[in-house]
Amino acid sequence: MAERILVVDDEPDLLELVRVNLVEGGFQVEATTSGREALERIRRAPPDLLVLDLMLPDMAGSEICRQIRATPELSGLPIIMLTAKAEELDRVVGFELGADDYVTKPFSPRELSLRVKAVLRRGQAPGGQARSLEHGALRVDVERHRCFVGEQEVELTSKEFALLSELMARPGRVLSRDRLLGLVWGSDITVTSRTIDTHLKRLREKLGRAGPLIETVRGVGYRFAE
Repeated sequence: MAERILVVDDEPDLLELVRVNLVEGGFQVEATTSGREALERIRRAPPDLLVLDLMLPDMAGSEICRQIRATPELSGLPIIMLTAKAEELDRVVGFELGADDYVTKPFSPRELSLRVKAVLRRGQAPGGQARSLEHGALRVDVERHRCFVGEQEVELTSKEFALLSELMARPGRVLSRDRLLGLVWGSDITVTSRTIDTHLKRLREKLGRAGPLIETVRGVGYRFAE
């Protein structure tokens, strides 16, 4: 069955152009100009991916993104930000909020369609991760809960394994500390963002030569090498 894409933008002409191109790309597409309506639809029946305009008249796209990432059952929803803002700071803020990709206007509808496909390939919602994640010598067997660097098995705690799996499932994407806390610790409010730094420091040490694949993005969070 074709993936369902929800597109949210307050420009009707652009909305229709994006919808037509995504339909031609083989997707089922729903569209709305209202941020509040988009949130209602997402909570009622989550799509496979959200294309979200950052500047909406009734509700900021950043707030929609924040609410989605703060809802455990929706936190894994892939989001592509669509906006006229092209400054680096806007991109960093977008990624920190949890966006999987960031497309600036004007853009090629064909490029957007390709980015949607790329995000769907690499972005795994909770419970839907690939059985095996690999990058160079590093291999993670998700189902068997085993990690290898080359032929050497690496013993990881459950949290270290979960952190590595979440990062590897989203190569190149920056995950903020709060986002990682939500993905790995869920609603446990006793855990602080400093916990992330401690766990990732130990994880890098255990991975040895594969440790540098986990990159620190200063002031934002972490990402796994693309």
